[in-house]
Amino acid sequence: MADPVDSMLDLMRRLPPTRVEENVNALIQLCPDYADDLLGSVDQPLKVQTDHATGREYLACDYNRDGDSYRSPWSNEYDPPLEDGTTPSPKLRKLEIAANEAFDTYRELYYEGGVSSVYLWELDEGGFAGVVLFKKVMNPSTRDDPSGSWDSIHVFEMAERGRQAHYKLTSTIMLQLVTRQNDKPEDASSVIGSEKKNSEQHGKKMAGEVNLSGSMTRQTEQDWPLHDASSHITNTGRMIEEMEIKMRNLLQEVYFGKTRDIVYDLRSIDDLERAQRQRELQKELVGFIKR
Repeated sequence: MADPVDSMLDLMRRLPPTRVEENVNALIQLCPDYADDLLGSVDQPLKVQTDHATGREYLACDYNRDGDSYRSPWSNEYDPPLEDGTTPSPKLRKLEIAANEAFDTYRELYYEGGVSSVYLWELDEGGFAGVVLFKKVMNPSTRDDPSGSWDSIHVFEMAERGRQAHYKLTSTIMLQLVTRQNDKPEDASSVIGSEKKNSEQHGKKMAGEVNLSGSMTRQTEQDWPLHDASSHITNTGRMIEEMEIKMRNLLQEVYFGKTRDIVYDLRSIDDLERAQRQRELQKELVGFIKR
């Protein structure tokens, strides 16, 4: 019999990415004994919460969760309050505070908005691990404006090797884009027959919607020199910056480019008769040249 967790993960890969939270909750209800394994294996859109002590926003995910509570990187407190919640050591907490300030500046420079959070924790075999989170949501101002969200999850592990540190980075980007096109009332003449009559009676607009969503995961391992504790922030920051640029270019050139090519192959925006005449003219010119 197959492992239940593997079966659930296999099922999640075949379900719509826009409903990942709903699907995860449904699987947890079916198999509550495997809830922790499933939550730790499936990347879900990051949730924005507010630290009641500082008033600052932070991101909630499985890496700062303890039971049903989430730890804020700004105050180091859990919401809802948790007396025995897991927190980093004082030394690691100091590094966590500096990392949050550094990546908050990175977020403002690259994202021009959004929310960021950094969480660190000790590893049993030595060293430490952490996660750097970014989220930005684009809310439409009108019905025709596009909407979407960008979630970046960068999980890294660090192991010191003398004056160097070995970093293993796993980056996941979840992107969702929704574009809508609503026809104006005066353009309703394109709708014929009973559809036009029904649209006029109910005052509805014919609308089209395109939803493009999915996730991408990449890994890398690098060695960087260590000068002091703050070198970890510099090293991981450089790796995350390079990874985000590579993944963004990959999304733009490969995924969006391929989608655009498919759409253009399915439906041409140019007049087909005009294109046909151009091809015939080209054939005539080639024939004259060959003569």
